[in-house]
Amino acid sequence: RGGVMESVSRGASKSGAWTGGEVIGIMPEADDLSANPHLDIVLPTGLGLFRNMLVARTGDACIGIAGGAGTLSEIAFAWQIGKPVATMAESGGWSGELAGRHLDHRREAPIEALNDLSEAEAWLRSVLPF
Repeated sequence: RGGVMESVSRGASKSGAWTGGEVIGIMPEADDLSANPHLDIVLPTGLGLFRNMLVARTGDACIGIAGGAGTLSEIAFAWQIGKPVATMAESGGWSGELAGRHLDHRREAPIEALNDLSEAEAWLRSVLPF
């Protein structure tokens, strides 16, 4: 227990300024048994891998952290639907591989490569309307 998603949820729960005080988990499972304790709202979809598009669609921006194939698909979906996309460049996994790269012809600018949390916050402030 305690993977990347739990760490992200824990961090979001401590940042009321960004989350509005509620952390939402869009779960691939049909129940809430695998939800981490830092989620305020758990949405069990029962969609399995198909829930990755929901994750990309509902977020205002996408920051990839480490990750395997699921993270890769979420980044690709966010890229294709025009969401702002960045990755934590030194976090490893697909996020590290994709930092500073283009996925395809859809955009002029590459995926933003972020090196630390202060860069991530500055990037979010620059791409989001609030």
